[in-house]
Amino acid sequence: MTDLYQQIAALSPEQRALFEQRLKQRGIQLDSTLPVRIPKRAAATEIPLSFAQQRLWFIQQLDPENASYNVPSALKLTGPLHLVALQQTFDHLVQRHESLRTRFILNADQQPIQTIDPPKPVHLPLIDLSNLPDPDPQVQLLIQAAANTPFDLSQALLRLLLIRLDAQQHILLVTVHHIISDRWSVGVFLRELTILYNAFAQNQPSPLPDLPIQAADWAVWQRQQLQGERLDTQIAYWQQQLHNLSELELPTDYPRPAVPSYRGTQYPITLSQVLSDAVKSLAAQAGTTLFTVLLTAFQILLHRYTQQDDIVIGTDIANRDRSETAGLIGLLVNTIVLRTDLSGNPRFHELLERTKGVMRDAIAHQELPFEKLVEVLNPERSLSQMMPLFQVKLDLQLAAVQPPHLTGLKIERLASELTTVKYELRLNLQDTDQGIQGQIEYSTDLFEHDTIARLAGHFQTLLTGIVADPEQHLSDLPLLTPAEQQQLADWSRGASLDDSYPDGCIHSLFEAQVERTPDSIALIWQDQQLTYRYLNAEANGLAHYLLSLGILPETKVAVCLERTPQMVIALLAILKAGAAYVPLDPAYPQERHRFIFEDAAVNFLITESNLKRGLPDYELPHLILLDQSAWKEHSKPYFNKSSAHTSDNPNVHLSPAHLAYLIYT
Repeated sequence: MTDLYQQIAALSPEQRALFEQRLKQRGIQLDSTLPVRIPKRAAATEIPLSFAQQRLWFIQQLDPENASYNVPSALKLTGPLHLVALQQTFDHLVQRHESLRTRFILNADQQPIQTIDPPKPVHLPLIDLSNLPDPDPQVQLLIQAAANTPFDLSQALLRLLLIRLDAQQHILLVTVHHIISDRWSVGVFLRELTILYNAFAQNQPSPLPDLPIQAADWAVWQRQQLQGERLDTQIAYWQQQLHNLSELELPTDYPRPAVPSYRGTQYPITLSQVLSDAVKSLAAQAGTTLFTVLLTAFQILLHRYTQQDDIVIGTDIANRDRSETAGLIGLLVNTIVLRTDLSGNPRFHELLERTKGVMRDAIAHQELPFEKLVEVLNPERSLSQMMPLFQVKLDLQLAAVQPPHLTGLKIERLASELTTVKYELRLNLQDTDQGIQGQIEYSTDLFEHDTIARLAGHFQTLLTGIVADPEQHLSDLPLLTPAEQQQLADWSRGASLDDSYPDGCIHSLFEAQVERTPDSIALIWQDQQLTYRYLNAEANGLAHYLLSLGILPETKVAVCLERTPQMVIALLAILKAGAAYVPLDPAYPQERHRFIFEDAAVNFLITESNLKRGLPDYELPHLILLDQSAWKEHSKPYFNKSSAHTSDNPNVHLSPAHLAYLIYT
């Protein structure tokens, strides 16, 4: 009977429907209580890539030096190490799991396929550092090299290295590519490492039962299952759910590069035991999961940072809901996209209900691989994007991957410094006995360390406010940490600024930055990128022209410009000349403009020809139209974009006590 169900499982959805129809015509009913098992693949056939493997293969072809999909593990082994047993363990693991001897090559049609090498002894190189007085620097170099050296997917995708510190201390480095592994697989690997090493160290055979299927069998089955009506239903849901996605406008420290470097690092985050218990209690009271509460809070944080109501976050699911997959080492994980509407300033518990609905529907349609979803939706993408469909990710591991327990050895997992990332921002949490903790992984192309540290503090403050009163509206939930609140209170009382705050005028601080980083990007507007050198040169030219007109310190200069680089140049030029600017909104009515002219007693106006037509017919001694060349003729020496231009800053003696601007609110 088992063989029959194995054969049925191998049928495509259309073949299965036809088979069941013919059985029904003969009065035969299949026993629906028996599980439909994943069959073993037919022998001597090309093995396709799973959908997830196909995406990773494509990414690696685009950037062969990308090491962000490496999965490294570093274990410190203290005690007498049984080298023969360790070698036997790895030999058996590679024999047992086809994925560990899988490579990815092109077939005759130039399409990627899996090829599985026959079992053979594993190469376990040994580096002896026992003669070094301080091996730590060399150890760190080896750990980082193992974690960050890219793989060639057509070659072996398992790398091992054993480092000997002395007779009783070793470090074992295990690195695989994500295309043959995922987080669940790491747990399987370490668990079986324990079982096999302990057996072989005592000259016993492997106690592990044979695997029912291999990861490649699952890949073939996944391709066969996801067809016909089943596929159409999944696609229809996601097309409706993710229609017209908007990009999350995260406030970054740096402009998004044209092509991401995938450089990144991580910042640790730990919720106290009290706060962790309170968040879990809130989840239980609301009849939902810990993940859903954390997701809702994270959405609120992103909403408050971006002021956007349409928040999209990615997350991973293990995709191991069948018993045959529990013991596999392979890439089975799937990514789902969670999109929530935060409009209307709801109370927290109301938003939690919305999020529960989003989660429920997403789990019901989780069969569609993320890679297939991207293929179907075909979103418009820029090379600057690290991922399609979402930029931010949240993952919660309900149990930490435990280190192996090897006979006679004390095992310690060593952290590898993260130098590459796959997402712009990822909150990766674990529910541990010491509370909820984890890391914020972030792209160093976009964010500074201090920015992420503030974000971590804001997330904890937000959660504290939520558990204290879930009835609060989103806009009322606290965000600032106690230290930030105190700083704000000090500023509002006019307290002196921290000694570390730079002293000097705004334009002087800008000029100092020009000296430090003249060719860095200072201003971005639409498709324009202005360097500090260029921006300073433009402002210097206008500033010298203003000085030639007789401007003195604290002379008030009206500015009526749109929010373009010209406005920034004008404001800087006025400050450099020692004057004070009076901003005018072009959208103001003429009566408002006239009042400001008269009340501020301005004699200078900087604007453009098309905006002048909307201003009142008011006599001003000096009118500067930035789109006309007359004033630039006077300032030609200041518009030579040479490197010497930073020396042309106006020499006007000013102090922070001088008037900088006058604004009418």
